[in-house]
This record gives sequence, C-alpha cells and structure tokens, in this order.
Amino acid sequence: MMGKKWAGYAAAFSICMSLLAPAGYGRAADQSVKVTLPKFTVELNGHKVDNEYREYPLLVYRDITYVPMTWYDSRLLGLEAGWSPDDGLNIVQSRVTSSYVPYESRHRNAAAYTAEVPASAVTVNGKTIDNTKEEYPLLSFRDVTYLPLTWRLAHDEFGWDYQWDAVNGLRIASRNPQVHSALPAYAGKNDAAVFRGYYYFVETTGMTNHVYRAPVQQPSDKEEIYAYDFYDSDRAPGAVTFQIRDNALWFTYHLGGGVAGSDYFVKIGDDGKAELKHRGYLNFRETPYGSLIVLQGASAFEGGNLYLSPPGQDGTNRKRVGDPNLMYAVTYDGAWSLGPDSNASYIGVDGDDVYVLASRSETDANHIYKVNLKTNKTEKITDSGVRYFRVIDNKLYYVKNGDNALYSSALDGTGEMKLSDHAVSWFDSIDGNVFYTTRKDKDQYELYQADPNGEDPRVWYEPVADVQTVNGQLVCRLGDQGDYGAVLLDSSGRLLLKVTDSFSRLLPSDTGVLLESQDSSVEFIR
Repeated sequence: MMGKKWAGYAAAFSICMSLLAPAGYGRAADQSVKVTLPKFTVELNGHKVDNEYREYPLLVYRDITYVPMTWYDSRLLGLEAGWSPDDGLNIVQSRVTSSYVPYESRHRNAAAYTAEVPASAVTVNGKTIDNTKEEYPLLSFRDVTYLPLTWRLAHDEFGWDYQWDAVNGLRIASRNPQVHSALPAYAGKNDAAVFRGYYYFVETTGMTNHVYRAPVQQPSDKEEIYAYDFYDSDRAPGAVTFQIRDNALWFTYHLGGGVAGSDYFVKIGDDGKAELKHRGYLNFRETPYGSLIVLQGASAFEGGNLYLSPPGQDGTNRKRVGDPNLMYAVTYDGAWSLGPDSNASYIGVDGDDVYVLASRSETDANHIYKVNLKTNKTEKITDSGVRYFRVIDNKLYYVKNGDNALYSSALDGTGEMKLSDHAVSWFDSIDGNVFYTTRKDKDQYELYQADPNGEDPRVWYEPVADVQTVNGQLVCRLGDQGDYGAVLLDSSGRLLLKVTDSFSRLLPSDTGVLLESQDSSVEFIR
C-alpha cells in the first residue's frame, strides 16, 4: 500500500542525483547498515504498531527506533516531506494529520535486515543535516526514508512526548490534532453527533432503531435513550438525522408513506432524555414566544402556513401568525415548490421579529418578510426575489434570483450592498468575515472571501467539494482526487489543518470535527 503519494523518498534521491550530477562528478555511495525489528512495544499517538506483518515496519539501529516516512505515518506525526533538486529531502513540521494506517502485509518480517544510509542532502525544519556524519542518520529501507526517534529530533525539534520503559515500551505522542476512530462500525450506516461531551448514534436491530449516547471519553459505555419501530415506513430504516438547533440537540425520522406518513422531531435534554416534540411535514425555529412552525405539506401552497406554538407545548397547540395570504417557505421558479431544506436558509429570528422567505403570487414571489410576534404586523423587506437568506449579526444576507450574487442589508432592508464578485452556491460568516463558494465544474467549487471594497480573494487554492462552518472554522471537503481529503481553515481563511482522510459528509458537533469517512466509519478530529 503506497497511499496517495510515494511511500518514501529514498529511491528518488538516487535517481534525481544521478540525473542532476554533471559528467565526472562522483556522488558518495550509500552505506549499508544492519537493522533489526523492535523487540518491544511501540505506540504512535496511541496506536500500537504491529511490526511483525507491517510492510514498512519500525526499525532499530544502534538502539534507536526509526519510524518510516510513509505518506500516512509522517502526517500522523504532523510531518510533511518533499524533494527538490536544489535542497534534496526536506522534512518539516506542518499543520497536517492522518488516521492511522497499519500498512498490513501477508508476509511475516524477519528479525533483521540491511538498510541504506542515503548520502543525499537532508533538511529537517530548515536545519541541514550531513547524513554521512550523523551518529543516527536517516535510513532508507524498502525505498522508504526512515527518521530516527532520537531525543534531539523527537523531543527537542518536534516537541513530541517521548516515553520509554521496559514494561510499556516506547510511546510517542505528537502535538498535531488527531483523527480518532470514534464509534462502532455500524454507527456510520446511520447518523451521529457529538454534543456536550457525548456521542449520539443509532443501531438498527431487526425493524427497530435504537438511539444511544455514550461519553466521548468512553464510547463503549453506551446507554439507550430512545427507540422506535419502522415496520410501516417506506423510507430507509437508517433515516435518522441529528441536528443542533438553537443550542439544543434534536434528531428526526420518518414513519409511514410519503403522503400519509409523518416526520418526527425529538429533542434531547441535557440529562440525555429524548422527548418527541413535533410531528408532521414541518420545520421550526425557537423564539422567545415559543416554537415558530412552518407547515410544509400540501397545505403550504394554500397559504397561511406559519404558526406559533407557546413555550412548553408539543406543537399541536398552536396559532396562526403572519399574513394568512402568504405561502411561507414556498418559492416560484417556473413552478411552485417548497423552499430550501435547511431551516437556516428561509427562517431567521431576531428578538420579537422573525424573517421568513415567502410568496404571494407568481409575480410577487420569493421575498423576505418580517413578522412581529408581539403585534403580528407583517412587512415585505426585499423587493427582489431571493433564493435563500440568513440573519447574521443583526444583518440580512441573501442571494438574489436575478444574478445569484450575495447581498447584505440592514434588517429593515435598507443599505443594500453587493458582496460577491461571483455567483454564489453557498455562504456563511465567521467573526464578521463572509465566505462563499461558486461553482467551477460539476461537484467542484471555488472558495472566496467576500470583499465589498475590492476583488474577492480566493481562500483555498484547490477546488472544494463542499464547505461548512463548524465551531468557528471552515471545514472544506476536497474529494478524493487530491493529495488531501479535507482542510480546516480559521475565521480569516488561514490554514489550520490538512487531513489526509477523505470523508463523505460532516456530522453535527459542538466541539472538534465529526466526520463520516468514505467507508462509513465515524471519525473525530480533536
């Protein structure tokens, strides 16, 4: 298994140096040395290394353990390696991470081997190393460069925790964020979440879905908080979706057919108890006056589908609010349809006022309206048609139908300003900085930061598959074509972390980053 890049760089040394050396130039020959496999346990960031059947085992030379600089092993430890004709091999500590890859082999390793001491130039964190004069030089084994885990490199240069004793062996812990295998394999077949120190996930047995929670520090200590039978549902049995709404954790599921069935909305309390709060085809947001409910079934096209349920009620005791002649969250684009799926894209709450995307007729469609919950006064805010919007920091941000560009205004619609230079597919704001994507190709987007005073800067140099904001950072899924599967950026668009793992979707989390990988396993970065 070679990974996305070369497993190592030792073979490139010899090839590149021989091609670059002028006629008559003699390069020092690589020296052969005897190495052995460790006779003690070695853990890298908590992962026990099985050297006996590892394609690239750890090695021991002069009583010092050596770690292979494979694509995944190096990034597990927060290192990147690169080659250039001028500088040779360059190893740097970087903002990278990877899940642990065991590099399993069917062939059992011998107890001892011969490795090479490359004579090529080596730089570690900007410091040049004369590999031919080092007491513990970098080695080459099976065309992979091996780094010595000396105290000088591991502790002083990289700042790793370095522990050794005769009972537990060698334990190395780097300081870069780690990708943890979070939950049992079956959890990724459904949905999962992290909220206030607990994992939440689902297990399907027979015709029943069991919802569990377990402490993040002890995932095996699970407790069931909810269960339901889905024998009468025409949906997939794993159709459970977790959401963090208004600082609370919810999950939804569907029972019954498409017309006669219902969506179920369950709120999880701080004590872990789950309570069914809403049922039907609807969406909702919490307000100081109770739950604002938008009915999304066929009745939505009749208008007057906005309701308010008083605090503490189950949603069935509700009153109609707003203009009864408006169709809330119903849009027109050559045909009538229900609005965007995300409740954040057509409902906004600001104190006594709620903002809702609504339509009155084909010629008066897709506008933002404000409804005052105290007086029930309803006002149109935007004259232009809007695809979707958000209320952020006491301002409206919306994408217009006409040019698909991003605009902002005061909450009363005044002071409108165009924010984007490109058509917008997605947008959000972190710490006052507005980011958006524009479609480049099918399933590929470019990420920009909105700058109304100049040209919008490109935030990430590669196309992204999608972007979401999580806990004050941008999580960009890059797909499986590039060197990395994901990048995390801070609120200014600067790099926080590159992740080797490809993932299929981002899962709800109030801390760290929870991902579903391509093989449906659940991983937690923290």
